Order: sequence, then structure tokens, then C-alpha cells
Amino acid sequence: MRRRVVVTGMGCVTPVGNDVETMWASLRRGGTGIGKTTIFDAANFPTKISAEVKNFDVSQVGEKPEDWQHQARHTRFAVGAAKQAVKASGLQDGKVDPTRFGVYLGSGEGPQDFDRFTKMMLAAMKNGSGFDVAEFTRVGLEVLHPIAELEQEPNMPAGHMAALFNAQGPNINCLTACAASSQAVGEAAEIIRRGDADVMLSGGTHSMIHPFGVTGFNLLTALSTANDEPAKASRPFDMQRDGFVLGEGSGMLILEELEHARKRGAPIFGELVGYGSTADAFRITDTHPEGRGAISCIKMALNDAGLNLDQIDYINAHGTSTEVNDKVETLAVKQVFGERAYKIPVSSTKSMMGHLIAAAGATELIVCLLAIRDKTLPPTMNYETPDPNCDLDYIPNAARDGKCEHALSNSFGFGGQNITLIASAFKG
Repeated sequence: MRRRVVVTGMGCVTPVGNDVETMWASLRRGGTGIGKTTIFDAANFPTKISAEVKNFDVSQVGEKPEDWQHQARHTRFAVGAAKQAVKASGLQDGKVDPTRFGVYLGSGEGPQDFDRFTKMMLAAMKNGSGFDVAEFTRVGLEVLHPIAELEQEPNMPAGHMAALFNAQGPNINCLTACAASSQAVGEAAEIIRRGDADVMLSGGTHSMIHPFGVTGFNLLTALSTANDEPAKASRPFDMQRDGFVLGEGSGMLILEELEHARKRGAPIFGELVGYGSTADAFRITDTHPEGRGAISCIKMALNDAGLNLDQIDYINAHGTSTEVNDKVETLAVKQVFGERAYKIPVSSTKSMMGHLIAAAGATELIVCLLAIRDKTLPPTMNYETPDPNCDLDYIPNAARDGKCEHALSNSFGFGGQNITLIASAFKG
């Protein structure tokens, strides 16, 4: 009999709230975190809007800001979310063997040092005779900060989390685009299931709201350009959708083996019962048009959970607000659930908090656990014009009370990665 995995702590730093309850209250009332970009001057970019984290500082979770001044923005978000999750779980009291406590994150690269890089480029090009590598290097050695350069590596947040909580067990980071933190949670659960750890801090953190990040997604024509009405720019499943809104933040969970959690009297917020992971094996930036990877991923998670189709009460969709993703995800849900698909409430909370990229999946799993706890299903905001290709119940524009014992969360990433997680109410 396999070891059961429960969630004993949750924490988040998001565009709609810097803790779990603030985020949840905002989502239930349909609040938005999307507005004009302020982190950098985006006036000359096709996309001038984003979903930024606001008014967060590590001092809010008991850390000294000067201790984290050289760490990247997303690492500070991770500190905030992880300290909340650890506190909620009671692990701060040292009730765990550190060699059985691991970290598995889905973290993106740190924000690029655009200002210093610009100085290097200007120096290398200033004589007008081409690119001067020697001058580029000379200026780089003067202006680049060694710690800041190191902190750009995707594994840095996981390393910091291990040191912060004395987690001496497995320490892993994966970067599978928008599926990263969901994959991290699923794989962390597998580590516990097979007995290699008793507790795992898992989730994700990311910030791509910087010139390189926005430029890249603009080149892919993936971002919304509805700059005049930021609050309405993210409109998953709506006929007028024109791309996703880039967000940032962190979502963290404490996953724990059930008997270990019981012995220390830990709170249990729900159980992780299903995990599916597949690849489209198709184009890098295009979902397979028939949804083959998504279909098999959802089926795999259902089989892993041992649930029937009629037991899923809510789906938190990947729901990016791009034309292709929303259409194919809808198709995949219908292919898996058949006529039952039309009776399952589906919503995309990206309509309010934007797309947190590597941090999206874990944050949305937290939303699923809260929906189970409160029997409240968050809405898909800005759903106004139905699309014939997207014809499910998307909980339009207002939260809904409803039975929720089993919630399914999809995360699909560039590169063709597909992850499905299923969380359930804890039954003892």
C-alpha cells in the first residue's frame, strides 16, 4: 500500500494578495491584480500591462531585507511564500528529521540584469567599428555583481530554501515553463510515496516582468495587448481573448506523509491523490491541435487517484486566455469526460492574477484546496462573449457555492509539457 501524501502548509505571494487568505478573498470577489507595468518603463512595448506583486517585503515574514538585498525578486517571493507554508504546518518547531525533509521547486531563471548589460553593450559598440569583445568584457568585470549573477540561476531559490529551513533531504528544481511548479509538486509527492522523504517543501516562484521577458513573449505574440483596459485584458475562454497577461509571484506547499503528519498533530488542508505527466511531442510553442498530451495527462491523473469521471467536482483550468490553449484545453476536457464535461464547473484564476509562469501551477493548486475547504468555486472573470469552441461551464464573472471534494488542476507549458494534479478533501 503506497504512502499517502497530505498538504499541511500553504503560502503565497501573488498579484492579488501576499498571503493565502488575502489572495483567496480577492479571487472570490473577482478582484484583479492586473494594471500598468511599473517595474520597468514599458511605454514603448506592445504590451504595457502586467500583474505585479505589490507592497511585499521579506520583513513581513520576519526576515531582514538587508539579508536578501542581492537575491533576485523571485527568490524573495519564495522566502515569503515558504515561510508562510512552514509556519502554517508547524514545522518551524523542529518536528522533523532534517535528513527526511526535502525541497522540490519549479523555479524560473532570475531576472536579467538589464541595466548593467546595457552598459556593457554600449561600451562595446561605442567606437562604431563593430562589437568590441574586449571592451564588453572589461566593463562587465567592473559593473557586474558576482552574487547578482549567481542568483540568476534557476536552482538558487531551492538552495536558499534548504538553508533557511535546514532541509537536508532531496533538493531539486525543474524548469518546464508554465508546468514547472505543478510538476515539482507531483514529483515531490512521488518522493514521499516511495519513502525517500517524509516532508517536502514544494511549489514554484518566478518573475519575468522585465524587458527581456516581455520582449520574448511579445515576439511569440503570446501576450495580450489590451493596454487600455488592463483589468479586462485576461479573458480566458472568451471569444475576444488576445493573449495572456504576464504575472509573477510564488506559491508553496508543505507535502507530508500522512502518518508523519498525524504523529506531530499537523493541520491537514487536503490530500494530493492524483498526478499525471505527459508531453505533446509536437511543436515547441504550439499545443497539439487534438489535445493528445493533455488528454492522456488528465486520464493518467484520474487513474493515479483512483477516481471515476463523475467524482471530479471542479477543474482549475490552465486557461491562459490565448486562442489555441483555451480551445484545446476545452477539447481535452470534453474528450476525457464526455457529456459529463458540461456538468463540471471550470474556471481560470489567471483572469485575475495573470499568468505566474513557473509559479502558476502550485498557486492554482492552493486555490483548489481552498475551494475544497470552503466549497466555493472561484470565477473566470471577463467572460462576456461565448466562443463556440469553448462551450463549458466556466463559472463566469462571479464565484459560486458548490460541492467540492475532488478538484483537478491543469498546467500546460511551452515545450509541450502537460501536468495534471488532483487534490481531495481529507477523509482520515
